[in-house]
Amino acid sequence: MAVARPPSPVGGRRASYDGVVPRLVLATRNPHKAEEFAELLAPWTVGPLPDDVELPPETGSTFAENATGKARAAAEATGTASFGDDSGIVADALDGAPGVRSARFAGEDATDAENLALFRSRVPAGSAIAYVCAIAYVDPVTGTEHHVEGRCTGTTAPEPRGTGGFGYDPIFLPDDAGVAAGRTMAELSPAEKAAISHRGIAARALLALLLADAG
Repeated sequence: MAVARPPSPVGGRRASYDGVVPRLVLATRNPHKAEEFAELLAPWTVGPLPDDVELPPETGSTFAENATGKARAAAEATGTASFGDDSGIVADALDGAPGVRSARFAGEDATDAENLALFRSRVPAGSAIAYVCAIAYVDPVTGTEHHVEGRCTGTTAPEPRGTGGFGYDPIFLPDDAGVAAGRTMAELSPAEKAAISHRGIAARALLALLLADAG
């Protein structure tokens, strides 16, 4: 598994290989993630998951297990190189919870607001927290699999701030003072967030591997 901050490649330029723009299927129906990955993985294009593809339930005990299950299911169903991710927040005060249950922390059908309210009631301001993102890539033609992970550390803000992002972003104060400068994830621009976020770190690690594969 790669856990790294590789150099940012080709900065958003759409390239082609042998005249064909490489395409990936994203094993999620979360529009927020689709938008982020489309920017982070250029020159690869990110296609939507077909409506008739059923993804396995997220029953793994780790982010990597859940990401791998989704990527393999999408690749098998579409016959196209696919990737899946699983991500969430971990808190020292909760012994690493909510972890893989971040999206369901307050219940199976909980909203972002409900999850955030429960999290704030259990995790004191100033507590050490981290965002974690695992990405699995599966190419059904070559049999290639890649697994990468990104982590962004921070602390909980006293009060929610900002209108950008989603999930726990309004109370996540990144440790990266150079970019965040005391702002929460929800107060950062999309470009600033991508530069330091768990998803951005993991996506750049995957992109480095894909570019190496492409030669």
